[in-house]
Amino acid sequence: MRGLFFTFEGPEGSGKSTHVKLLYEYLEKKNFDVIKVREPGDTRVGEKIRRIILNPEYKEISPLTETLLYMASRNQLVEEVILPYLNKGYIVLCDRFLDSTIVYQGFALKVELDLIKKIANFVCKGITPDLTIVLDLPIKEGLHRVGKKPDRIEKRNLAFHRRVREGYFKLSRLYPHRIKIIPVEEKISVTQNKIRELILEKICLLNK
Repeated sequence: MRGLFFTFEGPEGSGKSTHVKLLYEYLEKKNFDVIKVREPGDTRVGEKIRRIILNPEYKEISPLTETLLYMASRNQLVEEVILPYLNKGYIVLCDRFLDSTIVYQGFALKVELDLIKKIANFVCKGITPDLTIVLDLPIKEGLHRVGKKPDRIEKRNLAFHRRVREGYFKLSRLYPHRIKIIPVEEKISVTQNKIRELILEKICLLNK
């Protein structure tokens, strides 16, 4: 089986990390070679960048600096983990990838999309997700799920988070074959079953 790259996106509090973990455990039990990673982070360099990006004390970080920090962490993850495992035929599950930068820093913070795409050409090494699942839920509900200690991104105003959510809908219309939106259901198992159905269908399709 060739390596497959599945990414998970969504506004804050949508449950991406939970569903990536559940899917990882499910695929592992099905005897697939699979790993899971998150952005920013999951490398020594990336984890240090993550601590800077998400720390509420760094209020002065500009939108462009924020973009470049995310891109730096992403490149390290691509070079160190994602590419090597794809080349070994693994399924790679990634909690956020380039779509996050396009939506959060591009649509929501107004960093030029052309600039983001140019940088991405170097950073992502030609990697495009085979399937992107966007977990969607109302903004206020998602922020309520975040809890009492929001990070620097989560602390932003409702207008920002609305632009993020709208951005994902824009991307799904631009790339309907790659990006699938799944509404977050009250029961985790219901949402997870929809995710598994899409993933297994894509695995079968791409490995015929």
